[in-house]
This record gives sequence, structure tokens and C-alpha cells, in this order.
Amino acid sequence: MRYLAFIIAALTSAEMQAFGLAPRLVVNVTIDQLRTDYMEAFYPLYGQGGFRRLMQQGLVYEGGRYPFTPVDRSSATATLSSGATPYLHGIVGTQWLDRATLRPVNCVADEKYSSSPQRLLTSTLGDELKMSSNGTAIVYSFSQDKESAILSAGHAADGAFWMGDNGTWTGTKYYSTSLPAWLKAYNTLHPQQGRTAALANDNVVSVSLQAVTSAAMGRDEMPDLLYVTLSAARAKGKENESWQTCMESVYMQLDHTLATLISGVEQRVGKDKVLFVVTSTGYSDEARKDLDKYRVPSGTFYINRTANLLNMYLSAIYGQGRYVEQCYGNEMYLNHKLIEQKRLSMNEILGRSQNFLIQNAGVADVYTSERLMAGNNDILKIHNGYNPTNCGDIIIDVAPGWKLLNEETQQVIYSSAGFMPFPIIFLGSNIPHEVVKTPVSVDCVASTVAKAIRIRAPNACTTAPLF
Repeated sequence: MRYLAFIIAALTSAEMQAFGLAPRLVVNVTIDQLRTDYMEAFYPLYGQGGFRRLMQQGLVYEGGRYPFTPVDRSSATATLSSGATPYLHGIVGTQWLDRATLRPVNCVADEKYSSSPQRLLTSTLGDELKMSSNGTAIVYSFSQDKESAILSAGHAADGAFWMGDNGTWTGTKYYSTSLPAWLKAYNTLHPQQGRTAALANDNVVSVSLQAVTSAAMGRDEMPDLLYVTLSAARAKGKENESWQTCMESVYMQLDHTLATLISGVEQRVGKDKVLFVVTSTGYSDEARKDLDKYRVPSGTFYINRTANLLNMYLSAIYGQGRYVEQCYGNEMYLNHKLIEQKRLSMNEILGRSQNFLIQNAGVADVYTSERLMAGNNDILKIHNGYNPTNCGDIIIDVAPGWKLLNEETQQVIYSSAGFMPFPIIFLGSNIPHEVVKTPVSVDCVASTVAKAIRIRAPNACTTAPLF
């Protein structure tokens, strides 16, 4: 018995020592549309505390990748917090078509709370930290937009906050019936904050640092988690400015903002007790060029017109009816009720539709729900971005250089097959500096951070930690 007690005591001591090495605060910084090539282009203009420090002292993975397409701000954010893809976490985009109503629905829309993470189908890093700590860990998220704030925070966070239309910080009653007292005081002292890109980034950092101070984040033995979402997007209204002029300003301001965040957190918590994780949403809304002017092959694919032709084709085979019920984005939704009433084979109709659509000019490929559900390796990235509940029955990829136009909504979608480089950077917590050129997938971020703070990875995260 005495020997057994000694072993238990030794194990407990070892566990306590290991836990003691864990960072007291993890700051996850997601920068919307951050690009490695832009970071490097303006390197000589940076100070010492922002991009330059991240690149010189951090563990830098140069080739970040998202394991699915298409990627937008919301689907990327959900993947970073959950370590899963839309096929599992359900967030296929900021909006999608509700199958029951055939109307667009926002990814964080909630009838009871107005906004909540209810549509996020898996646990997040914050959820797992809350469960591991019996609710004592502090989890906060701050962003310019509500989608990023809520999807980063997850289901069990202390709060997710974003900048409201009136220029003050707001949240949802899903997490708490009222704003924290410290945030109310902050709004009083900082009314009508600017919403321009540069000012908005600074405001996100300012309120995040206030949270670290007021909530005493990183001050005890239990790790806390802070999500900060910034933007590297081209400022609205400056589309006609040269790339050099516009993006130079964006990245220089971001460099200053990051330096303020990093130094501010380290001053409050301690340099040796913080782990920073910096990455991107992995897409870019660039100004579109006139390809015809340079004789680059291009064109317009009209999805509604094509849907009508498909409907005529299916009617000629199976009898009159509206087989294509709705179009949204690059997706077509079939009339399941009609197909069931006619006792037709859905797989057969999908197969015929695919063969018909692939023959249209400007179509690179056509994916059907049957093919996507099979999850074949040749369409893995599309498969990972598909969700049976929140996607259509048919998904159309337009050819590079072409655009897809929804004639009814005037929504335009451009082919996004081009590669966009972005980094994944870890700074602090005694992680040695290294530059890794091997491509890595961002769904590893959640499992890596989970390992660093000694908790279980989110429940749909199957990727191994990076280190």
C-alpha cells in the first residue's frame, strides 16, 4: 500500500509538473485574408514587435492549407476552432439555403437568441477547455463581425463580442443575459468607435487587452483562451488604388496592431506564460481584372438559365414538373417531394443531371450529393466542404477565368482555384524558432493547441498535433 501511494504521489507530481509547463493564456489571432507573399513584400517596413518578430522568433509553417473548398471567413473560422471541416462542423459558409424554406439563412442565426453557435455541430477548443476545467477557464472572443466572434468562441464560452452598428461592442444573450460590467464601462469610455479597417483592427485589440486585464486572464494555474479576429482585406472604397499603395498601408497598420497586442498581453500575463497562434482565413477578395482585355479565356455561366434547361431536359424524360426547385450560389436544389411522388430514383436523376450539366460551356466539374457523400479521394477537398444538410444536391465548379451569375439575385461567384499562400505561426511557450516549408493543414491547429494546454482535442478533430 505504501509503495502504491508512492507511485500515485509520483504520478500526481509529474502531472502537476507537466501542467505547470502549459501556457497560462493562448491567444488565437485569425487575420482575415492574410497572405504570406504580402507579409514578405513589405518586410523592410515593419517594426520589431509585429510581423518581424513573428517571422524571426516564431515557429513558422509557411504553407498553410484548408482541407476543403470553397473557403470563406465563417467556414475557415469554424475549422480553426473545431479542428474539423464543414462536412462535420456544418458551417459551409456565412450563409446557405435552408432546405425547409428555400431561403438564405445566416450561419449564426438563432430564433431564440438572435445569434448563437447552435448551427456549429461539433465542439470547439474553447468548449473542451471549459469541460476540462469544470467551467473555471475563461474563454473570450472578439471580432469586427458576429460570425467570427461566435464561431471562434464556440458553445460554452464566457462571451463572444463584436462591433455593433452604433460603434460599440455588443454580444448575444446566448452566453449571458447582459454584457460584463467591464465591457459596459469600456463602451462608456469609448463611444462611437471607428469602423474603418485600420481603426477596427485597433479597436479589436484594445478591447481584447481590456478583457485580459479586467477578467484576469492568464493569472492562475488554469489556462485561458482568447480569440482575436483581425482583417487584412483591402479597404473598401480604395479598389482603384494600386496594389502597392493599398496593401502597403494595410500591412504596415497590421504590423503596428499586432505589436500592440503581443506586447500588451505579455506585459499583463508574462512573456513566458503566453502562446500566440497566428494564421489566416485562407482566401482573398481581390479586385477582378478585365480578362477579355488581355485575351485570357473567360466567360459567364448563367446558373438560372442553365437550371431551366436542365428542368426541360428532365421533364422530357420523366414528365412535366419543376425538378430544379432553387439555385443558390453555385448549387442547385432538386424537388425531393416531386421526385418521391413520381417514384423516381434520385441517384438516376443526379447522374443524368451531372451528364447534362458537364457539357455546358464554362463548367469545370459537377458534383452531386451522391458522389460527395461517397467521399472519394479524387474529390476530397470538395467532399470536406460539403454538408448534406446545408448544401444543395448539385454543386457546379466553373472553369478558371469564368464567373457564375445568378440572374435572380445578381450574385456573382468567381472561380477560386488559384493558390493563396498563408502562414501558421506559433510564438511563445518556449517553442523554438524554425521555418517549416512543408505544407500543413489548418485543422491541425486545434489539436496542437489542445496538446499544448493538456486537454482533449475537439470531438470531431482527427488530425494529429503539429508538435
